[in-house]
Amino acid sequence: MSDLASPAHVALTGNRPTGETKWIRSAADVSSLVNNSNESRSNARIVVAIALGGVFLDAYDLGALAFGIKDVTREFNLTPTGTGMVASAITFGAIVGALIGGYLTDKIGRYRVFMADMFFFVVAALACAFAPNEYVLGGARFVMGLGVGIDLPVAMAFLAEFSKLRGQGNKAASVAMWCPTWYAAISISYLLVLLLYAVLPESHTDWLWRLILGFGAVPALLIIAIRSRYMSESPVWAANQGNLQGAAEILQRSYNINAQVADDADLTQSKPVRKASWRNYGALLQGVYRRRTILATVTSIASSFAYNAVAFGLPVIISSFFAQSMLTTILVSLALNLLFAFVGGLLAVRLVPRLGAWKMSVTGYTCQCVALLGLALIGRPEGGEQAAVAIAMLALFLFGQGFGPGSHTMTFASLSYPASLRGVGVGFNQTLMRGSSTVSLFVFPLLVAAFGTGVFWVIFLAPLIGLLALLAIRWEPSGYDVDAEDFN
Repeated sequence: MSDLASPAHVALTGNRPTGETKWIRSAADVSSLVNNSNESRSNARIVVAIALGGVFLDAYDLGALAFGIKDVTREFNLTPTGTGMVASAITFGAIVGALIGGYLTDKIGRYRVFMADMFFFVVAALACAFAPNEYVLGGARFVMGLGVGIDLPVAMAFLAEFSKLRGQGNKAASVAMWCPTWYAAISISYLLVLLLYAVLPESHTDWLWRLILGFGAVPALLIIAIRSRYMSESPVWAANQGNLQGAAEILQRSYNINAQVADDADLTQSKPVRKASWRNYGALLQGVYRRRTILATVTSIASSFAYNAVAFGLPVIISSFFAQSMLTTILVSLALNLLFAFVGGLLAVRLVPRLGAWKMSVTGYTCQCVALLGLALIGRPEGGEQAAVAIAMLALFLFGQGFGPGSHTMTFASLSYPASLRGVGVGFNQTLMRGSSTVSLFVFPLLVAAFGTGVFWVIFLAPLIGLLALLAIRWEPSGYDVDAEDFN
């Protein structure tokens, strides 16, 4: 038997069901059971939670370095260009990782890629903590970016393929969970900064950025340990490779479905529904997928550019509004992320089954356009009243990000393609999105140095472009059975 039909990994935990037998004869039957079954799926929920681990670490690192970048710049005596290099190194790595990870996710399976990529985080986090110069720090962050880039395509595949099609907790809601997970990680990094800021002696505050970045190895090791016990291969991917027996075992363990391969099923077929190939990246720009790819790509690039500029620069922006202490900056940043970005993300998960990703993205981009226009017009606040309005505009921007594009650009990227194209679809999207992040993180210090708060006029163009793309292409992925396109 070929490698394509080799045994699929099944989680060590989970009870074999004893309910009504569900007979499967094809990969389409497996996809239908995943999409439409109402059985209790406790292990599947755990898989969804574990799949968010890489997202958590990606966001944690961004939030941690946002506070440490001033100390890094001072310790290594960096120019604005050197600061941009260190800040953007992780996204350079993610560009390469996403392109490779998307292909490997479809080629060798979700589980194998998932179990390997977390080691990048462990090695890179420790290297960051002990970096003797900016070159080692930049190189370590590049390695971490490789892990992030490889992880996201497979994470989104798991979120989509371990969730049902409609109702609460559907595929769109599961994928959107990446957004509040991101903001939770950002907030945890802020809390850790606050804790270390409080306990470190003033003479050792230059250790702060090293401790925060190095701490990222701890959750990475925990995720590796949990994944090895609860993760299974995606049953849809396994079935698409011709491995119906492996898919049936995963359905039993992870979904509590008493799935059995029917006697009349064609077990001789080992050819996949669509063979994994680098050429599949070209398929994203053909037929019905062209419009979906354009929409997912434009909205992701726009969202990434605007959010990274604002989120990474948030401590700098707040400190320019309030000429006060580091403690004030930390507390205001934490409050904005928890009360607005995180809450917006939770609402996105809750409401997307009812409202759809398209409407919510339009609303979110509209909020961001209003917020950035307000910040641009205010400029540097004069007095408490203008400062309060500026903070309110930042809050509106972050809420719009969580409620709209922050959650649903990944929904468009993950649910615009069937399982056979999902890895390369998300990988392609992430490659271009990370390119936008790289430009944003690299250019932001230069733009701030050149324009000050006038940088908001530049950032405003990003959500405007995203909004126009949505109005031009009205594609709604939530509730649509895109996996069925593999069998039609």
